[in-house]
Amino acid sequence: MRTFADANELAAAQGEELGRTDWLTITQDRIDAFADATGDHQWIHVDRERAASGPFGTTIAHGYLSLSLLAYFGPQVFTLEKAPSMGINYGLNKVRFLQPVTEGSRVRDAVRLVEAKETGKGLLFTMAHTVEIEGAERPALVAESLSLMVP
Repeated sequence: MRTFADANELAAAQGEELGRTDWLTITQDRIDAFADATGDHQWIHVDRERAASGPFGTTIAHGYLSLSLLAYFGPQVFTLEKAPSMGINYGLNKVRFLQPVTEGSRVRDAVRLVEAKETGKGLLFTMAHTVEIEGAERPALVAESLSLMVP
């Protein structure tokens, strides 16, 4: 975990690797809760019996579940001693789902600060995320997220 005095000091780390999070085990309970929240109950996610004979040998996390974990992982990478009045998820530039996350897998996020740009509303941060799967050659996903920190 890296600690920065404020958003300006974080901005000065542009181009740097900010760190990696702890590993998180993807449980069937988490997958089922996401299915309930989104209404996506496709068998590859929630039907363990059918998924056992499917292409992945078990259930898999929804791609959007894996993507949503960026919000969970964020506070594990860095902190600001003086927080802005608010931070806003501003969007995504790029997302690619490269490999399914099977139930029971452990994942973590590796984060790099791509760009920090002053806007009329605050500092806009572009972060490159690589959600790694423990023991896998390829990551689950890569994404570029945008966060606006408003003073």
